[in-house]
Amino acid sequence: MLVLTRKVNEAIIVGNDVIIRVLEVKGAGAKASVKLGIQAPRGTKVLREEIEREVAQEMSRAASAGKDIATVMTRVKEEAEKREKRENPQDQR
Repeated sequence: MLVLTRKVNEAIIVGNDVIIRVLEVKGAGAKASVKLGIQAPRGTKVLREEIEREVAQEMSRAASAGKDIATVMTRVKEEAEKREKRENPQDQR
């Protein structure tokens, strides 16, 4: 694993076409949060790790239950949006 230190407005380039930029840092220590901007070509999948895991679990459940994948993806997206609203109520506008 490569570990880098970046300041606000500094970026990391991944491959030839993905740029990850530090937009904001709030707080300190274990309660700190970092806002990242990710610039990638259209069609490049960019997911938070926990959402990727959740999608994989739901797809596995769907496959074993014979559910339609589109329905499962819609449900996962709705659950992620609900969780995001609970975790970041100040972002609702």
